[in-house]
Amino acid sequence: MTLRGNRRFRPDRRAVIAGAGALAAAAAVSACQRAEAPVDEEGRVRLRFATDWRAQAEHGGFYQALASGAYAKRGLNVQIIQGGPGVNVPQLLASGAVELGMGSNSFIPMNLVAEGAPVKAVAAFFQKDPQVLIAHPDPALESIADLQGRPFLLSDASVTAFWVWLKAKYGFTDDQVRKYTFNLAPFLADERAVQQGYLTSEPYTIEKTAGFTPKVFLLADEGYPSYATMVLAPDAFARDNAAALRSFIAGSAEGWRDYIQGDGQAADALIRKDNPEMTQDVLDQARAKLKSNGIVDGGDAALYGLGAMTAERWQAFFDVTSGAGVYPAGLDWRKAFTTQYLPGRG
Repeated sequence: MTLRGNRRFRPDRRAVIAGAGALAAAAAVSACQRAEAPVDEEGRVRLRFATDWRAQAEHGGFYQALASGAYAKRGLNVQIIQGGPGVNVPQLLASGAVELGMGSNSFIPMNLVAEGAPVKAVAAFFQKDPQVLIAHPDPALESIADLQGRPFLLSDASVTAFWVWLKAKYGFTDDQVRKYTFNLAPFLADERAVQQGYLTSEPYTIEKTAGFTPKVFLLADEGYPSYATMVLAPDAFARDNAAALRSFIAGSAEGWRDYIQGDGQAADALIRKDNPEMTQDVLDQARAKLKSNGIVDGGDAALYGLGAMTAERWQAFFDVTSGAGVYPAGLDWRKAFTTQYLPGRG
């Protein structure tokens, strides 16, 4: 029993580093040359935005901005480029195939900093990373801490990402890890197993296929500090297209507000057009979970507006990951992001 194509595969560190190397190599050239975005026949700035997986509700705000004209009325001609297996967003940015890209979690821009790549997160449209741990129903399980001693089904990418935080906070050990191959069968066969997942995907799949409601723990609700669904921009592009970048972020914020708080039908139609395997029931439940869990408009966004980021959150993420040896203690984590292009800034 395998997961359907709406499942997002998280890029591993090696893939990001490959893209980072290309970006770093291009830095010397871009520092001397202009990186202005092209303009279409109507005078609109053309922007290609690469997502991290095939079209889904987790991209709904960007599709909503496209469908509603939130980008167009700001003088932008935006094209959304779907991700998928084998797609490396940093490499697309490095090659100039896209102007902007999506960062799935805070490890992505931090890895780029570690490799000296000239790219930053300029907005975070998910205030909570939707990463979850999934267990079989058990009244004894009230928090993540109660999963001590159980086997964890994790992908290689997850072992070098959120597992680092789980070990630091809860004392879990690597001997608990079992290989996760995006197949539900091992989890369903072992009632003590804990499986990684995405709030908007695997729990619904399990409920539909296995006939029970799993126990779901959202890491963000227990302090996991990663942002998600970030907009990544190369420094040279941001430098030479500041107005267009601010307009893209503002248009995206409008799109996400409307997708979460309003009617998402127009965005869903574009999503299903780009990804015919996507079904409306999956979109509906995913959108409902994004809304009910404050994924988009909770956290920093509730205080500072959609897309917001704070230095405090980035430092908290760096402190736990550098403390676990993922990054050197002297790494300048501030280079991973900038808030100067967010609405009301700059």
